[in-house]
Amino acid sequence: MNIDWSLLFTALGLAFVFEGIPYFLFAERMPLMLLKLAQQPPKFLRFIGLAAMILGLLIISFGRSLTL
Repeated sequence: MNIDWSLLFTALGLAFVFEGIPYFLFAERMPLMLLKLAQQPPKFLRFIGLAAMILGLLIISFGRSLTL
């Protein structure tokens, strides 16, 4: 198995950038949003996690289809 380390680290870095955006832009609101999120039932959190993974896979698939 040959791993493209450059692509892996690029993807990881991009994930950190996207994860950091809400904390940077909405620093004052994030503690309340996290408290509300912590109060949600596990079923809801699993659904949100699954939806995020599916969206991520669709974006990856779309991006890979652009390169020939």
